[in-house]
Amino acid sequence: MIHLLYMTNETRINIIIGQLEAVKKMLKEKNGDCINLIIQLKAIKSALSSLLEKIVLSEMNRCLIGGKKTDQEKIMKMLNELVSK
Repeated sequence: MIHLLYMTNETRINIIIGQLEAVKKMLKEKNGDCINLIIQLKAIKSALSSLLEKIVLSEMNRCLIGGKKTDQEKIMKMLNELVSK
């Protein structure tokens, strides 16, 4: 398996899709192991969280460092709103 640090976003998304398909199959069959279902759901949640963090940081970097002034201002406003929640 590819190490997590070197996976592209597309690879991460494909893995998540595979996990979702497995859960869909488990639910459709209705005879799957409940523990395995919960484990898969937790893995999906973790993978999505990790992907979200990676994409958000990457986009913030891209927009703040190389972006237009208006993009930088929008991101700063968004960050302030997120932090204040």
